[in-house]
Amino acid sequence: MAKVVVAKKSCAVNPLKMSQPIGAALAFMGLRGAMPLLHGSQGCTSFGLVLFVRHFKEAIPLQTTAMSEVATVLGGYENVEQAVLNIIKRAKPEIIGIASTGVTETKGDDVIGYIELIRKNHPELKNFPLVYVSTPDFKDAFQDGWEKAVTRLVEELVEPPANAARRDMSRVNVLPGSHLTPGDIEELRAIIEDFGLEPTFLPDLGGSLDGHIPDDFTPTTIGGVGVDEVATMGDAGWTIAIGAQMRAAAEAMRKKTGVPFRLFERLCGLAPNDELIAFLTGISGRPAPMKYRRQRGQLVDAMLDGHFHIGGRRLAIGAEPDLLHDVGSFLHEMGAHIEAAVTTTQSPSLERIPAEEVLIGDLEDLERLARDKGCDLLVTHSHGRQAAERLKIPFHRLGIPMFDRLGAGHKLSIGYRGTRDLVFQVANLLIEDHEEHHRVTPETWRNPWDDATAPVDGAAIATALAH
Repeated sequence: MAKVVVAKKSCAVNPLKMSQPIGAALAFMGLRGAMPLLHGSQGCTSFGLVLFVRHFKEAIPLQTTAMSEVATVLGGYENVEQAVLNIIKRAKPEIIGIASTGVTETKGDDVIGYIELIRKNHPELKNFPLVYVSTPDFKDAFQDGWEKAVTRLVEELVEPPANAARRDMSRVNVLPGSHLTPGDIEELRAIIEDFGLEPTFLPDLGGSLDGHIPDDFTPTTIGGVGVDEVATMGDAGWTIAIGAQMRAAAEAMRKKTGVPFRLFERLCGLAPNDELIAFLTGISGRPAPMKYRRQRGQLVDAMLDGHFHIGGRRLAIGAEPDLLHDVGSFLHEMGAHIEAAVTTTQSPSLERIPAEEVLIGDLEDLERLARDKGCDLLVTHSHGRQAAERLKIPFHRLGIPMFDRLGAGHKLSIGYRGTRDLVFQVANLLIEDHEEHHRVTPETWRNPWDDATAPVDGAAIATALAH
């Protein structure tokens, strides 16, 4: 069991974490025709917009209430009202998700009261979905914002079943954590459908941020789960929650609809996927398709091949709690030693990470620990690339943001296939690093015949020719 420690520094020097509001905004982007709205200054929204555009390389729908200094002091009702009316008039969204920010939370704006007043003053908006979530960015982190937004979506949009005794057992709700990429969600969708089940994802980034090009331009999200589909999630037979962060949303679903849930804290690794396949076999009544038996065998073979290169490595990893737990635990199972683990926020999953200590800190802490512990592999998002260069160790990019590589939204690390690909990616990094450090260059090469009086060193010649 890992000991969780909180850094005592006065400020974050090289931030690892991202704020709650953009975590909530990303969750809202998993709905069809959605427009996330950050209630705060323009700068708050600009930061999140740039971050998501650089990561996904896609057009990102994100609006702001553009709070000025005066509006912040006097209250933001007029800004919220004007923003909602303008968005509905110009973008014609199916839903608007509103997330607060630090400046409006400090003032104490009653956004729920604002929404009630807007509906009263504009009766045409009485049934329009306006979902608000409180996400001050002076506390918690990205994962927390996502968790709170999904929970609010369940509470606001899901309708109780008309007849709880007649559930559709072929339907499955899936509540994915923020650590799953659109590629992960598509892989999980395919796995569930192969058992004859019909999954409904909330949120569904696999449908909205998977990089497809729409027929026509739209200022809102171009895919994802519809508000009408979310409303019927109470008729499903089961809810599958992915990541400890999704427990609250799954419990909210069960409280409102009575749908039981199964929580999977991990889906990267052999045993976690065996548990998923066994669960799907149980609720569907179907045996596992042969393709997954074959994929499992491929993963076992990949683990056998990769452990020669990953085993014994000293790992430094920094990520949101669920991602840290998922990937860090698997690399530990591959024989790596987690010497430095840094995360962003508190989570019950942190204690289960196979490390002596988990620090809630920043990238400066991660670099310091990696240097002091002699780590030879760094795993974090793209802002860790300079640290890896200074430490002169291999760097595997993981999480958001990943702005210096293409295909971030399609990276796969769950299921048998995703886990297999992760083994190959990490092992190949380590193989390349080993070759780089043992390559003979003109600067390091010494001709054994340069010294006429020296005896011929046959071993040196053979070693040089081999490289």
